[in-house]
Amino acid sequence: QVQLVASGGGLVQAGDSLRLSCVASGMPDEKYARGWFRQAPGKEREFVARLPWSGGMPTYADSVKGRFTISRDNAGSTVYLQMNNLNPADTAVYSCAAGRDYLRTYAYWGQGTQVTVSS
Repeated sequence: QVQLVASGGGLVQAGDSLRLSCVASGMPDEKYARGWFRQAPGKEREFVARLPWSGGMPTYADSVKGRFTISRDNAGSTVYLQMNNLNPADTAVYSCAAGRDYLRTYAYWGQGTQVTVSS
């Protein structure tokens, strides 16, 4: 059974940093692109960042470029989202996902972790 477990959220002040982690287990192999998404109250889920398995460049939503960095550990099972210079607009539930590089959809989704940024 595939599981993606996100952690690292919390309550911080504007300008602070957080690092989210997403640990994957049970996947057929590690050759999956990994993504982060977020959903704020009353809004639809939106894309945040994607890291291909193939070694391609990560992609980011315009709203987080230059502030957020997605990375993966050497084993490939854990993906991180380093979030710097947070602002209240970043408040949301952040979820991680995994999917094959050649597909734009994600086969596996994890539960979210709450990030709250106070002004």
